[in-house]
Amino acid sequence: MTAGHQIAFFLRELETGDTWRRAAAAKGLGKLGAAEHAAVLVRAAADPAPEVREGAAVGLGRLGVSTAMAETLSALMDDDDPWVRRKASLASLRLGLRDREVVHAYGRLLGDPDHHLRINALDALRELGVPGDGPALVRLMGDPVPGVQGRAHAMVWEFRQAPDIEAEVVRTAQWGEEDAPVRALWMLPDQHVDRLLPSLLRDLTGDPSPEVRCALVFRLKRVDRREVQDALFAALEAERDPNVVSQFLFLLGRSGDERLLGPASRWLNDERAGPSAAAALGSVGNKAATRLLRALLTDRTTAAPTLRAAAMAYGEMGRWDAVWLLLPLLDHAAPNVYEGAVRGLDAMAGTGFRPWERGAVARALVAGLDANRTLVGVAERVLAGLAEALPGLRELVDRTTSPMVRAAALSLLDPHNATDAGTPHDLPLFVRHLDDDDWGVRQAAMAGIAHWVEETGTLPPGEEQLRDRLAALESAPFASVREAAAETLRALDGCRSS
Repeated sequence: MTAGHQIAFFLRELETGDTWRRAAAAKGLGKLGAAEHAAVLVRAAADPAPEVREGAAVGLGRLGVSTAMAETLSALMDDDDPWVRRKASLASLRLGLRDREVVHAYGRLLGDPDHHLRINALDALRELGVPGDGPALVRLMGDPVPGVQGRAHAMVWEFRQAPDIEAEVVRTAQWGEEDAPVRALWMLPDQHVDRLLPSLLRDLTGDPSPEVRCALVFRLKRVDRREVQDALFAALEAERDPNVVSQFLFLLGRSGDERLLGPASRWLNDERAGPSAAAALGSVGNKAATRLLRALLTDRTTAAPTLRAAAMAYGEMGRWDAVWLLLPLLDHAAPNVYEGAVRGLDAMAGTGFRPWERGAVARALVAGLDANRTLVGVAERVLAGLAEALPGLRELVDRTTSPMVRAAALSLLDPHNATDAGTPHDLPLFVRHLDDDDWGVRQAAMAGIAHWVEETGTLPPGEEQLRDRLAALESAPFASVREAAAETLRALDGCRSS
């Protein structure tokens, strides 16, 4: 059957077919028809059967004729049937209709009970570059459907400077229902905070929603006024919800205020607030906070997330016994505790370890490097400059099956980092790994060769064969590898000419 015969068939079906045949014909006509068939589909859009009206909406979207379609599709977007509204909204979006009645229809769909239609309306309005119904849009920031809530938040942020949107954000922050005030508080413009301050401070302890209280802490923490900070600490003392306490301690923790000591010590054993409490104690840093953190680090019953936070905090404090308290945690069964210990050591590495600490740190980290590969980069920073780690790293290069660990070990053996008596003899190790399966390892090996040549001032044995291998790597698929090969060849040229 030719396209013409099919179109004729669809036209007959729209006149004489039953409900489902008329619906199918409307969709088919939209796929095969032309502009002259738009009027037929417009008539079908008034069919008493919702299935046919839905088919007409689909057909109009497929037909691709946008002229004079705004009135029909905007009417279908107000249809009693949600499937008709859904297909009409998609058809309008597909046709790129920008008419006022279509924009208004999308604005009405922001309040539709069907979340698919709320999503369609948000996507269409963002595509059109207009917010639609400002109050309805801001209300959707508290929508229970994440896909709606996230889109609405993004749009409100995009149009936040529009007067009606800004006014609605301010109103919602103060009077909104359910979860809508949470996101409104996050984006509340600074110029409105002073005017709303009395009600915000009242809600800090009086609002029944923990999520709203968390948002209030977030917003008020940025207000640099003594009475506001005092109110925050008073609210922290009175707060009983662990999630809100955790937010309080997280946001106030960096202040180092000694008023954190009491609340932090009381919440250390809570599963949710414990990590923030430990971090806050590290910020306070006085004798009492130090004693509490030491107790956490040596207590086998400390929850792993809290132990992780305590390890990081104690490392940042740099106390005299920090290394000896953190090293045993590298063998903890929980991976996040290992992470806390490594990051704690990383915080200390900048100032350098004491001579009697260096060997213990080097041995412990090299031993765990291959077993805990997610923190290779952090461990590499700690090990940089520790000559005591170099013998273990040389063994690790050929033993590990992890390219990431192999590249890190080679980088630490690089003469720009390595400092022991074995460093001048590492050249064969670098050359051997020019053929590694991993491009990152090859790059680390080339950097090691280039720096070896610069440091020793001598050409390596088998220079010509080495040049051939490096020249082949200049056509590698990765620009960083090609540049490393070129840099190594320049190092060889520089050594030859010197």
